[in-house]
Amino acid sequence: MIDVAAGVIIHNGKILIARRKVPGFSDEMWEFPGGKIRTGETPEQCLVREIREELDMEVEVIGFIGESIYKYPNRTIRLLAYVVRWLDGEPRLKDHSAVSWVSPDALDKYEFAPADVPIVRLIVESTNILSPKKANN
Repeated sequence: MIDVAAGVIIHNGKILIARRKVPGFSDEMWEFPGGKIRTGETPEQCLVREIREELDMEVEVIGFIGESIYKYPNRTIRLLAYVVRWLDGEPRLKDHSAVSWVSPDALDKYEFAPADVPIVRLIVESTNILSPKKANN
């Protein structure tokens, strides 16, 4: 199983989503920015690193939202989602073909990568997404 951290980046009541451009499974679908957690790295450290590398943004991880496990044909992903606050930097397209700031209730209008879909549902159905559970990582 591959552990992946995903950041639900919130700013002015909207969430940043990114469209993948890397060929392979779920290419051109939308996702919450993030990436694979390296050995010895916490999910929070992973998110700060990945978002800096992929989007040139500085962020602060606020807390844990939930997890999703998805079995692709050749691998299983465990996605750990966190609420993230944007601190500095403008999103730059490096590993993505597009980014968009979206209101939480509009997320379900986008085609997300399969592992992200349960997190989208959690956000759309939640009234307290801005008050996540504190992670014990």
